[in-house]
Amino acid sequence: MVNSIRKNIEFFVAKLLLCIVSMLAGCALFESREVVTTIATQPGEEISKQVIANFDLVGRVSVKADKHGFSGGVRWQHTEISDQIMLFSPLGQTVAQIEQGPEGVSLITSEPETYYANNVENLTEDVLGWQLPLSGLQFWVQGTHFPFTVSEKDLDRNGRTVAIRQDGWKITYLDYFSQLIPPYNHLPKVLELSRIDLKLKLVIDSWDIKD
Repeated sequence: MVNSIRKNIEFFVAKLLLCIVSMLAGCALFESREVVTTIATQPGEEISKQVIANFDLVGRVSVKADKHGFSGGVRWQHTEISDQIMLFSPLGQTVAQIEQGPEGVSLITSEPETYYANNVENLTEDVLGWQLPLSGLQFWVQGTHFPFTVSEKDLDRNGRTVAIRQDGWKITYLDYFSQLIPPYNHLPKVLELSRIDLKLKLVIDSWDIKD
């Protein structure tokens, strides 16, 4: 009987300690994302010198729109003058290939069919049924604002971006990489983009930063 009571007490204490550790971990996560300052930016203001001009990222994306959606893999190769974005099904098949360059924008579907437009935003909305805000996303994905329109940026105590409100979008940063290539030691790992009719979540598995 005594042994049974002792085991129950030990089990209860173990569970209590586990709960306390979980609560402390949760508090630490909350504190790291606590907003300590909000910055308003105006068009044309100088952006950070640490903005990456050329990168290659691989990850996963999920989209919820009014009548359309998507969930699968993504690979994005970005340079100063071009973008190539590959969207993959959960099984790895290519769903869409989006290319933007000086000549314009194209989107190739799995059929395959090729579509053309002047910008990615209009093309993806017409063909896929949801808008990919590429002009802003190339900056938002790095944790900073698009420099050519008004924005509000919430920062935590470490100077990392917690949220950006810009052009009708709210970008929320849920997680960061802790260590990458200096000086890019903190880059977003998980972010959500939302507006009234659309929510897009991007989980970045790897960054490859080009010179």
